[in-house]
Amino acid sequence: MTKKVLTTSAGAPVSDDNNSISVGPRGPLTYDNHYTFEKLAHFNRERIPERVVHARGTGAYGTFTLTKSLKEFTIADFLQNEGKRTDVFIRFSTVGGGQDSHDFARDPRGFAIKFYTKQGNYDMVGNNTPVFFLRDPSKFPDFIHSQKKNPRTNLPDPRMAYEFWANYPQALHQVTILMSDRGIPASYRNMNGYSSHTYSFWNEKGERFWFKWHFKTNQGIKTLRAEEAAVADPHGTQQDLVEAIDRGDFPSWTAKVQIMTEQQARDAEVNPFDLTKVWPHDEFPLIEVGQLELNRNVDNYFAETEQAAFAPSNFVPGISSSPDKMLQGRLLAYQDAHRYRVGVNYNQLPVNAAKCPVNHYQRDGAMAGLCPAGGHHHQTSGANFYPNDRDDGPAPDQAVAEPPMPVEAGAWLDRFDTDEEDHYTQAGNLFRIMSDDQKQQLANNIAGGLGQCDASVQQRMLAQFEKADADYAARVAAALKA
Repeated sequence: MTKKVLTTSAGAPVSDDNNSISVGPRGPLTYDNHYTFEKLAHFNRERIPERVVHARGTGAYGTFTLTKSLKEFTIADFLQNEGKRTDVFIRFSTVGGGQDSHDFARDPRGFAIKFYTKQGNYDMVGNNTPVFFLRDPSKFPDFIHSQKKNPRTNLPDPRMAYEFWANYPQALHQVTILMSDRGIPASYRNMNGYSSHTYSFWNEKGERFWFKWHFKTNQGIKTLRAEEAAVADPHGTQQDLVEAIDRGDFPSWTAKVQIMTEQQARDAEVNPFDLTKVWPHDEFPLIEVGQLELNRNVDNYFAETEQAAFAPSNFVPGISSSPDKMLQGRLLAYQDAHRYRVGVNYNQLPVNAAKCPVNHYQRDGAMAGLCPAGGHHHQTSGANFYPNDRDDGPAPDQAVAEPPMPVEAGAWLDRFDTDEEDHYTQAGNLFRIMSDDQKQQLANNIAGGLGQCDASVQQRMLAQFEKADADYAARVAAALKA
């Protein structure tokens, strides 16, 4: 078979890829080694900044198939007709560590889905847990700093994490999940995914509904105990997913939603927009709506998985945000992170590009003019402003206008101190449904890190456990002594 001719990045044929031009066999290289210089210069620039969070990840392509129409709740095209199939790209990740971290770290797992719909890309950017540590975005940098390496030693330091949690009891619910047997998934195929945040649907009548996504693994939940994770292959979950798809064992998840009316939200005892709380399933049952399947691995990890850019602000008509304060902060932060990390035209890269026509007035910037996967070259010679008098210029469509977001009657502008809210009941409820073995794993896992902290941090954490459940505190205290 005749091989393709090797070329430079500009397309010129290359005669020799093994030897640089030199002044004799023992002499220096000459300055006309432009091909060698091209290779070295590109090599120096092969990497982009890693994500501050979710740095270590694995991605694959697949499909979402709708099994129950949601047209009663939303005008979103991909949620209208049963049997509708939508292409997706999913990226799983650990959250706190860098690219050098371990696949089996005790850490939440990112669960991000990009739906390539006919109305644009819709991103569901969630985790494998239904809640999070925080509900105010101003604390997110502080929290992540507490989970990273010690700024002096550059080594992992669990004392920093517990020091933050001891001063921030609203994190207790998520801490209880993280330190339980659910804290280390055995594989990405064997964990659930959640939007965690509350989002909103709206239908053709202009009625709004609040909702949460739940993706339940069809492979069953499997986790590792701490001692198993300690000896596991640090690349185990990435290898597991790639090999499963390569052999045709396609992982899948059952997609479900919880839905709440605006009136139910007003009457709810729990703040439905509080990311540290779950919605009771007996009041807001899970509704099965579809099947999610992964069936194709990436061809190039860097080009696809590493440059994949998900943003909670990537909505389509019929889906929008909510008063969830953490979500509000992410609407800005994620797109901003991608522009810094990948470049201002990151949405033109094939993995991020919409598969529907793209028409806007954004122009120029790094990598301008890329032709994305859908083949829509929108860096044109037309007007780069609106309004204009061009017949072919895109214009807004009032048919997809979002209804007004409801605001609390009599609300006022202020900083809201939530220190007196109940941070303990749901954490205690979770503890009480655990088996005896699960409770003991939880206590031992907490003691492993908390035992390295000073007495003040230990006492404040034990006080939180006591408020959740007396047995919770007693087990941790015993594990600390042991």
